[in-house]
Amino acid sequence: MKALLAERAGLLGLDAAWLLQRDAAGGLDKPGIYSANRHCRLLETNDGWVALNLAREDDRALVSAYYGMDDATVWEILEEKTLTLTAEAFLEQAAELQLPGARLGESKPLALRNSVATKISGRVLDISALWAGPLCAGLLARAGAEVVRIESIGRPDPTPHSSPLLNARINGGKTRLALDLRTDAGKAALLEEMEQADILVTSARADALGRLGLEPEKLQDKIWVAITAHGWNSDRVGFGDDCAVAGGLTGWQDGKPRFRGDALADPLTGLEAALAVLAGATGLIDMAMARVAAAYAAAQ
Repeated sequence: MKALLAERAGLLGLDAAWLLQRDAAGGLDKPGIYSANRHCRLLETNDGWVALNLAREDDRALVSAYYGMDDATVWEILEEKTLTLTAEAFLEQAAELQLPGARLGESKPLALRNSVATKISGRVLDISALWAGPLCAGLLARAGAEVVRIESIGRPDPTPHSSPLLNARINGGKTRLALDLRTDAGKAALLEEMEQADILVTSARADALGRLGLEPEKLQDKIWVAITAHGWNSDRVGFGDDCAVAGGLTGWQDGKPRFRGDALADPLTGLEAALAVLAGATGLIDMAMARVAAAYAAAQ
């Protein structure tokens, strides 16, 4: 993976370490059975390994209520319960609770594109959050594009508070526009910005974007980078660590999988999404983080 990442980052004149670096409130641990940020854990089922990511504030409480357990011992109880389940049954329960879960190695690799240019012009509208989408738009800004970043008033991106150094690195070169996308006026302003854009970068699922009036058939003349956990046609949620597991991008210790790096599917997908645009891809560019991780896992 290291050699492939160095090669791919080098296409944009970037150092791989720059892409992977992230600060985090409370610091990061060495990844192992838990992810570096301690939110995601590898669990063994009776027919394989899975990962569950409890990244959001209410997720632990939701799991505790679902299984009738003490929030303080949620991982210990889950370790016992998952041993009685198949990986498929685990994924069904995660989907029922709208939690990011993954089966180790479930995803097929995405075909990676080589950039044909290192410079780009035009206007990019960045409606994404967290790491992968903002990184993609940030790399396009470095390549010469004008990037307008939409900052949702109703659902703000936590990155400026949780990872201020990362936020400055990937969002610093963008014009920022705050909109309340819960209102008709905010949605109308978003569509007006979209009319002026050449490229759209998103990181939400299709149904959520449809509620904002963003649908591929309405934006056929645009390049749309759609970053999701498992693909444009999937309604599964996911983050960088569980998507890395879905792609099989793990290490191994004593015959058991272990996390590698920090939320690896995020920076890898941000890089590959930017490279796809620079390679001349058009229309809807379906960038599934799990499939990007699988492409890098294949190079291990």
